[in-house]
Amino acid sequence: MKHETIIKSPSMPLASPSYPRGPYRFIDREYLTITYESDPDAIRAALPEPLEPDGSNTVLYEFIRMPDSSGFGDYTESGVVIPAIYKGEHLTFTAQMYLDDEPPIAGGREIWGFPKKRGNPKLGICHDTLTGTLEYAGIQVAVGTMSYKHENMLYDLSAEKALSSDAMIAKLKKTAVNFKLIPDIEGHPAIAQLVAYNLTDIRLKGAWTGPARLHLVPHINAPVADLPVRRVLGGAHYIADLTLPYGRVLHDYLKP
Repeated sequence: MKHETIIKSPSMPLASPSYPRGPYRFIDREYLTITYESDPDAIRAALPEPLEPDGSNTVLYEFIRMPDSSGFGDYTESGVVIPAIYKGEHLTFTAQMYLDDEPPIAGGREIWGFPKKRGNPKLGICHDTLTGTLEYAGIQVAVGTMSYKHENMLYDLSAEKALSSDAMIAKLKKTAVNFKLIPDIEGHPAIAQLVAYNLTDIRLKGAWTGPARLHLVPHINAPVADLPVRRVLGGAHYIADLTLPYGRVLHDYLKP
């Protein structure tokens, strides 16, 4: 195999790359996000410096269905996101992610530093309930439920008129941050960075709020319950087309 061919390969293995080059387009990406109050000490412990807690003591637990993802296929993921501050900017830090498809696990970790591990998440509708679950190593570690489409955020049914989607799109465009760690061949850190990215080309197709509940079970290899649920504040359910572009380095731990 020639040098030019090697350099042009988008990912490993060379014989059958795990994922193509980006950016990556997602169609009908569906979210169940449950916002809850947690323990401030646990939040501080989960945020790598120089990120700081935003003072709200809140955590977002997410279940996400991705039925049509360019280069990655059809998969579901679930995880923990923490609101944070970096140099005065409000952003979110992705603390844990679990999903059921190899290409986005490999690509997510290698490109953006998403904290992805193999798990068995589900998101679906059962009668009047939107339900998300996460199973890891045969144990159900997370259950989230939300009343189905109780309040439409994009359309006022009583007035028969569309509502502004600007606030919801702004939330989706908010800067998100991951901790990316890749060792060299001797086991020392080759890359240790905070990596930031912003979703683009967002087309919001539906958004709803409603009452929600969340149950987390302690597990050593899927420690979602390390950010315990003190009080659930509510749920959000939305569907959108969007693009995940390449990111940028926010902070490099290996540079003085």
